[in-house]
Amino acid sequence: MSFIEGLKISASGLCAERIRMNVISSNLANANTSRTEEGGPYKRKDVLFTARNSGLSFDNLMRLAFDPNLKEVKVDGITEDRRAPRLVFNPNHPDANENGYVAMPNISIMEEMVNMITSNRSFESNTQAINATKSMATTAISIGR
Repeated sequence: MSFIEGLKISASGLCAERIRMNVISSNLANANTSRTEEGGPYKRKDVLFTARNSGLSFDNLMRLAFDPNLKEVKVDGITEDRRAPRLVFNPNHPDANENGYVAMPNISIMEEMVNMITSNRSFESNTQAINATKSMATTAISIGR
């Protein structure tokens, strides 16, 4: 694997985790949103990752023939949670139904914080991989002098 290939793989991970962190932040910010533009409470969102081949050039196809495990990360989409909203009794709320219950997003703050920490750690790991690749490239250049 070349230095550039390693950088591309780590960079794709950084981009994917940045999108995931933005979605998690949106979930946390809207944990108490009972009314959206679409109507109803905010629906929790999640990011779908897939692995894709790291390029379609002839060089990359030859590498894949020898090492098929080299993959980049791709964000395949952002999905909405299909779970029913949780009902909270608050008869004074403007969005309360006739029984006094308000439909609130089914978002667990603890779960979202764990997802944020996991995403942050993945982001840090990709950053360290990029720094290690840069260090190896610098060492290789200095040996060649």
